[in-house]
Amino acid sequence: MRVMAQVGMVMNLDKCIGCHTCSVTCKQAWTNRAGTEYVWFNNVETRPGQGYPRRYEDQEQWKGGWHLNKQGKLRLRTGGRLQKLFTIFHSPVQPTLDDYYEPWTYDYETLVNAPLGDDFPVARPKSLITGEDTKVTWSANWDDNLGGSIDHGEKDPIIAKLRTQRLRKESEDKIKFSFEQTFMFYLPRICEHCLNPSCMASCPSGAIYKREEDGIVLVDQDRCRGWRQCITGCPYKKIYFNHRSGKAEKCTFCYPRIEVGQPTVCAETCVGRLRYIGIFLYDADAVTAAASVPNEQDLYEAQLELMLDPTDPEVVRQAKAGGIPDEWLDAARRSPVYALAKKYKVALPLHPEYRTMPMVWYIPPLSPIVDLLAEQGHDGEDRDNLFGAIESLRIPVEYLAELFTAGDTDLVEFVLQKLASMRAYMRDVNLGRETNPLIPGSVGMSEEQMYEMYRLLAIAKYDERYVIPTAHHEQAHKLEETACPLDYEDGPGMYESGAFGEASGRPVPVSVETFAALKQRQSTDVPAGAATLHGRTNLLNWDGNGAPDGLFPKRGSDS
Repeated sequence: MRVMAQVGMVMNLDKCIGCHTCSVTCKQAWTNRAGTEYVWFNNVETRPGQGYPRRYEDQEQWKGGWHLNKQGKLRLRTGGRLQKLFTIFHSPVQPTLDDYYEPWTYDYETLVNAPLGDDFPVARPKSLITGEDTKVTWSANWDDNLGGSIDHGEKDPIIAKLRTQRLRKESEDKIKFSFEQTFMFYLPRICEHCLNPSCMASCPSGAIYKREEDGIVLVDQDRCRGWRQCITGCPYKKIYFNHRSGKAEKCTFCYPRIEVGQPTVCAETCVGRLRYIGIFLYDADAVTAAASVPNEQDLYEAQLELMLDPTDPEVVRQAKAGGIPDEWLDAARRSPVYALAKKYKVALPLHPEYRTMPMVWYIPPLSPIVDLLAEQGHDGEDRDNLFGAIESLRIPVEYLAELFTAGDTDLVEFVLQKLASMRAYMRDVNLGRETNPLIPGSVGMSEEQMYEMYRLLAIAKYDERYVIPTAHHEQAHKLEETACPLDYEDGPGMYESGAFGEASGRPVPVSVETFAALKQRQSTDVPAGAATLHGRTNLLNWDGNGAPDGLFPKRGSDS
């Protein structure tokens, strides 16, 4: 057993109101550079819907994730090394710009400076790719609030799969797209930071790596060569190609914030307070075996078995032997994500059948069932009413099962029954009536556990929702975001730009680099200076203006 730590997230879908605040704040923080206009590290999808990029869940088309070969061995859907060698210069299964959308702006110049006339001037949409007039036909949230569902709803890969398989006749009858009968919920998505990431296995350059200390999956911008095989390999399509820098980019789980104990930007700004961040301890030696179980519906339990009990003395001993500090072990014991996923078992992974062992989990939505019962004149929080109505949810259990349990409807129904039991039990508490221990007992929980789960889901405070250990004090001087730029010789007022305005390769804090980059961009219209440091070039903050020296090695160069 090799114990490692993983930062994970749980989202309670009952609380998501589809406001997109998380998406906007993430974009402002991480993808506001040239070449990332179409990039959404965090996006909120209305389900049913095609998602972003369009129909990303159709792995028959996109070949993302893993599968078992005839010998029962875990293999990438895109094939082995030989297949990758044949397709390294052109992958036939790449999403195109049409599957995302052509980013655009508006002709505000005409709108503001048009001469006086009888007609109001129009700010036409302009493509950020070609600069020409364009027509807006798709975007990251085109399906928002079921927009266009009558025309596009049938293209949802899960609905197509349900209707093809004809799992149950009644499920086909439920899935209708008239506004009187349809169902809807919101699904926020970020990179899953998987335990068995197929994007990392797909990268020919070895540029994608999983951090040993916290499991966050990142792209080394210096090593990335823009092969884009990672985009094909990721079944969630959460890696994007920056067409200006020629590099792959992805969600970083806001690692500079995590390192100092702060939650991700999307979690910090979430209006519904639906996100929980904490630590899992897992057995790294057992990941491949867990991802290789033959039956896809067993993958959830296999992944749960990977999650180790942080109170187990043997787990603690092995963790300390592996260098996991005491603060991290304490955080693992208080982790809300471990409690929701392993202790109470109400959080489920997204598409476990991809065999990537995703570490962003979801609590399925229950709210519409309460509203439906109330509309029909029933007591919406009565236990018997709730249990009886789960099978006739406006959100079909079959649909949720295809999202979270590889089609296991019994597991989804059991989770929904736990959530329904919690509502019924807490109603007695809130009304001052004598509680009924049979309610939590019917779903295998004690009254104490039921109340603890309610507190975590309903009224948890900030430090209960986000249990994030900080980096070691002895390493604090290495934390980029906490370093004072005035402590450096090249601080504000003294710093000169390197090849791209960020002085690639120098051990300076991000705050210094950001200051210099902003200063240079605001004071010049030409590319940064031609000087190259140590034969390396940092493209992370390059705005794509020109091709400075050092972008490509010279002939005969050792660089």
